[in-house]
Amino acid sequence: MTIMYTIQENYSTLTKSEKKIADYILSSGEKIVHSTMSDIREAASVGDGTIIRFCQKIGFSGFSDLKIAIAKEDFSKQQENSQESDLFDKRMKTINNALKTTNQRLNSEKLKEAVQLITAANQIYIFGVGSSGNTGNDLEAMLLRVGVQSRSVIDPHFQSQIASLLTEKDLVIGFSLSGRTKDTHDSLNIAKKNHAKIIAVTNYQLSPIAQLADVVLQTAIEEFLDGASLAGKISQLYLCDLLVQGYEIENNVNSIELRETVLRSILDKSLD
Repeated sequence: MTIMYTIQENYSTLTKSEKKIADYILSSGEKIVHSTMSDIREAASVGDGTIIRFCQKIGFSGFSDLKIAIAKEDFSKQQENSQESDLFDKRMKTINNALKTTNQRLNSEKLKEAVQLITAANQIYIFGVGSSGNTGNDLEAMLLRVGVQSRSVIDPHFQSQIASLLTEKDLVIGFSLSGRTKDTHDSLNIAKKNHAKIIAVTNYQLSPIAQLADVVLQTAIEEFLDGASLAGKISQLYLCDLLVQGYEIENNVNSIELRETVLRSILDKSLD
């Protein structure tokens, strides 16, 4: 029995306010997993208590429990489809779509602004946790190869300490696909209060993290149950590559000479 069917089956037992919630969820489908309690409150004009009671009436402890159940249901359908079709072609299509959609969302003016912020920054820090933290490490390495020194910080406590010492001359690049990662948001909020510039790399322009940013670069992968997917990682890395390439062009970087210098520094670390 699907979650949507369960809601429809219990629809007649719901109060007027609860039916507003049901209508919103039924119209949203699987996309509801990316909504928050605030989204429901605003869309249905109801309170938190009503949302919780609605969830309990259809068999869930709360809104998060309901979202997980919907995500599991949708993920199971995707897995079944994968078994019925060619797995390699399906995965390749997912990756290609991630790049294509990221490119479609790309705003060249925003990218140029982001490059200018990198160029002007006194210090550059990169904040992210989990998989997004790993992407931050990748960006640090990519920037180093074009002569830009930055520091990727994945520990939220260190992020907060660093953010508290930043000034208007400094830059923080924050990674979060959902745009709602609390640790990253808290650290960026401290940086914002100290007037540091912020670039957010995230899926949603209206997310809390995006709202803190001077420039938002949009990724294109909606992840919930399938967190840290390759497609989400590639969407982030594609934007990282564009930032680095944009910096090279903007600053007339002799990339060949720089890359040769970096290469020579590590050649003796290779075994013959």
